[in-house]
Amino acid sequence: MTSADTPPPGRRPVPPPETAKGILRPREQIAASNHARLPAGEQVARYVEFYWSVHWDRTGLPPYTAEVLGFPVVNLTFENAHDRRGGFVTGVWTTKYVRELSGVGDTFGVKFRSGGFGAFTGMDVGALRDTALPVTEVLPDAAGLSERVLGATELEQRRKLVEDFLIEAIDRRAVADDTSYHLVLSIIDAMESDRDLTRVDQVTELFDIPIRTLQRLFRRYVGVSPKWVLRRFRLQDGAHLLAQGRSSDLAALALDLGYFDQAHFSREFATEIGMPPLEYAKTSLPS
Repeated sequence: MTSADTPPPGRRPVPPPETAKGILRPREQIAASNHARLPAGEQVARYVEFYWSVHWDRTGLPPYTAEVLGFPVVNLTFENAHDRRGGFVTGVWTTKYVRELSGVGDTFGVKFRSGGFGAFTGMDVGALRDTALPVTEVLPDAAGLSERVLGATELEQRRKLVEDFLIEAIDRRAVADDTSYHLVLSIIDAMESDRDLTRVDQVTELFDIPIRTLQRLFRRYVGVSPKWVLRRFRLQDGAHLLAQGRSSDLAALALDLGYFDQAHFSREFATEIGMPPLEYAKTSLPS
């Protein structure tokens, strides 16, 4: 960050929009740790959305509780912290994901595309839901990878180590092109980007697909139901808009996100996020 980019004293930095969605209280959280993203190479981009990194140094500071409303994806992470070290495969997290940042630590991660890990491995990823497993329990051929990645000092080195492993795995397994996976990608993209999609029947009509087929595809590739994915995307949209300051008309916001009324939105928001929408907006905006 250059001096021109440095926020005035007492002001939290404004996170880039592309990194803020899903992160709860993004200004506060990004101020507490350093976030970075690296693009996926061409040979793995059909499965991997991007690589990401978080580094924190809380020396002399109290621990910080980071909270994320995660995406319907599998993450492969390499973590170095006082309470957790090694490589892990984490499935779709259906509740708010909470991690305490204390001391000095960092995480390097691979965010697979929705359905990407299932297409890459052939696994039914529903078995990974709300679970984090050591990487070698899921990918036995990754033995030694965690040590190499955590031993690298530069993000680009880490990216290359992980990407080389993924490319070798793709070649070794002769992973075939998967038309069902491509359909899942198209459906997920529409669900995320089109805020007018709020019901599963709208999705089945848009893609001319039977509901049972849609449910089966999501169970196999994504690990959660289509209804859950829609609700998660709309709830992420709500949290993102509230953190940007859209809190003057909660009734209109609720309707925009497909909720029956403000009460339904507020109730679900408080259940998932841990506080009502207006309180969340107040804690997320600059003081």
